[in-house]
Amino acid sequence: MSNRLALFDCDGTLVDSQAAICASMEEAFRSLNRTPPSRRAIRRIVGLSLFEAMRVLEPDGDEPLHFGLVEGYKHAFRALRLNGLLEEPLFDGIAPLLTKLDAAGWLLGVATGKSDRGLHGLLEMHGLTGLFVTLQTADRHPSKPHPAMAEAAMAEAGVEPGNTVVIGDTSYDIQMARAAGAKALGVGWGYHDPAELTAAGAHRIADRPEDIETIMEAML
Repeated sequence: MSNRLALFDCDGTLVDSQAAICASMEEAFRSLNRTPPSRRAIRRIVGLSLFEAMRVLEPDGDEPLHFGLVEGYKHAFRALRLNGLLEEPLFDGIAPLLTKLDAAGWLLGVATGKSDRGLHGLLEMHGLTGLFVTLQTADRHPSKPHPAMAEAAMAEAGVEPGNTVVIGDTSYDIQMARAAGAKALGVGWGYHDPAELTAAGAHRIADRPEDIETIMEAML
């Protein structure tokens, strides 16, 4: 049987990081004397690279402002980590799902708007580093929904698009998957509504992590 790749988004799919993201984003805006966006607006941009996120949240701002907000966000997020206040818990059922998929022969990967440092730190914290054969981040690729992350992951894993399922919680993940020719599996516990994922082109929606393996088997 040909290799199969399960390529996961991170924030909103593997981990519930909204508290840390929202707090860091609010601090970034306050540091430049800007009014922070609503938490709903912040959750909407999870999955984008930081610069693209700032462009969405401050559409009338110029490039220096956007870069300043990016640096403010990084500083605030790093402060949470250094002070032991960073909370990025795995969603219930994710750890056993990853273990089960690995045992069943699926190749596992991550494609995320996080930095290399942020992703590696998170995987180490949860003891998941050894499970993934490919890790793609915003440090080396255009922001989702550009297909570059998915294409690089498939090339590194040696898996064709037809044998790849991208699993994510936002329309950016779904659009990235479709642009790369992969299957798109939306999840119902993240930051975009399932109806929006379907409208973006998701082939299926998983309501629980426990359902993902069965759904992926039926998709390929």
